[in-house]
Amino acid sequence: MTTDSPPPISPAVDADSAPFWEACREGALLLPHCGACGSWTFPPSPICPVCRTREMGWDTVPTPTGTVYSLTVSAVPPRPGLPTPTTLVLVDIDGAPGARLTLRLREGTVEIGSRVAIEFDDVGPFTVPVAVMPDAGTDGPAPPTPAPHHAEPGRFAFEIAVPEERPEDRAVIGGVGRSAVGRALDRSELDLTVEAALAAVADAGLAVADIDGIASYPGAGVGPPGYAGPHTDEVARALGLQLAWHRAGAEGAGQLQPVADAVLAVAAGLCTHALVFRTCTEATTAARFKRGELALPGPAPAGGFLQWLLPFDAVTPAHWLAPYQARHMHRFGTTRQQVAAVSVVAREHAALDPRAVFSDPITIDDVLAARMISWPIGLLDCDVPVDGAVAVIVSRADRAGDLRDGAPVRVAALGTGVGFPPSWHQWPDLSTMAAHGAAASMWARTDLRPADVDVALLYDGFSFLSLFWLEAMGFVGHGEAGPFVEGGDRIRLGGDLPLNPHGGQLSGGRLHGWGFLEEAIHQVRGTATGRQVAGAEVAAVSTGGGPVAGCALLTRW
Repeated sequence: MTTDSPPPISPAVDADSAPFWEACREGALLLPHCGACGSWTFPPSPICPVCRTREMGWDTVPTPTGTVYSLTVSAVPPRPGLPTPTTLVLVDIDGAPGARLTLRLREGTVEIGSRVAIEFDDVGPFTVPVAVMPDAGTDGPAPPTPAPHHAEPGRFAFEIAVPEERPEDRAVIGGVGRSAVGRALDRSELDLTVEAALAAVADAGLAVADIDGIASYPGAGVGPPGYAGPHTDEVARALGLQLAWHRAGAEGAGQLQPVADAVLAVAAGLCTHALVFRTCTEATTAARFKRGELALPGPAPAGGFLQWLLPFDAVTPAHWLAPYQARHMHRFGTTRQQVAAVSVVAREHAALDPRAVFSDPITIDDVLAARMISWPIGLLDCDVPVDGAVAVIVSRADRAGDLRDGAPVRVAALGTGVGFPPSWHQWPDLSTMAAHGAAASMWARTDLRPADVDVALLYDGFSFLSLFWLEAMGFVGHGEAGPFVEGGDRIRLGGDLPLNPHGGQLSGGRLHGWGFLEEAIHQVRGTATGRQVAGAEVAAVSTGGGPVAGCALLTRW
């Protein structure tokens, strides 16, 4: 079938994926199949991820059908000419256990568990599989082809040989600072970074000349304009640093990876005091696009994991993450009303922090009535893009005497694990995330337990992500986060587990995870004026969603 709408972003076809796309052009679904153990896999790989042999081949799935594992309904079509709304479905393929595709539903209405057939649409220069309502006789129980893996939380058990003296024991966070934060500051990313860095150095009681290490996330040039912040070399040059160690990159334990890197660096003696920062200028960048001062380049072909999302019309993080929430709601009965309490409490807490970008109260009804983005995610379930920077100083613990009194915070444990091979929609059980693996690796490194945590700073790029982190970190059981947050009383200041006293990213502003780190430091220091959790000694902090996750426990020095 040929569509008249503009085509989606093309795939960056490579040697591994070419057979899939070539078969699509012929109207066939060709999937990777291991000749040794019989496992099906997706996306394509030159090695079997189950038996690790190189006997990977390809088999055609005749008359392909499947079962909807999860879905999202995008209120705005991902591209012009598609239906309003557009449904995206995650389909487990019949006869190919372990193979799941993200597909656009051509038309009609489905729910989790619905049966669909797969056909093919010609979209510009390539052909893409799409889900269609099945012919008579297809709509029935799926063949008994259970996936070979099932990711229950107990699966994420890390047997880590933790040394008697861990790297965390040889490092402290000695300072924290932030720049001005606002919706569109029209300041350069370097300017904001320098402001945060100088504040962090001063907070630590150090001189700029004491800094001999630097790290950042995700590294310059990564992602769209306004996302990555400046190059570490630019910052080092601006501050006149003489570096013994430097590091930046997007891969690892999410936005907390450079903190983990700095802990390892000072513990290994590669440097003494490391400046670690995260900078965003997404709000100003969006305003400049709107004013016509910037022009988007033509879309480049999608490679890597994006090859299996963007060409299929799953083009935004909401499209990628909403199926996780939908699956949780389907499996555990979690409701949008329950999830909405996270947004409501975040706004209440933001009113206690004069730096927050939103402070006017909202209700659960407001959250439910807000404009839908991609069901079940609405506008008030989404974080707020801002400009700003946060910086911390990670120092050698044996040099804590260099720091001002009251500055050091102990890094009790780092969570850097994953669990399953990281992926978006091919993760075996979308009622879990990489967060569960990160938390499991963190708890394996400490004698502290969830009951010891006094305040939780849990990532809320979308409100339901905080629920996933509550479960991943063991504050509640698997599937129990909805009832725990319902009404908000247990997560408010004074509740069982105060959540994001600074308003999180939902109301405080999206510093891409680093606002949580800053708040955790202030909470365990006892300096979170106006929103301090009484007697807080242990703070849990997390960042990331989907296949990206990192977490840590911070305690008083």
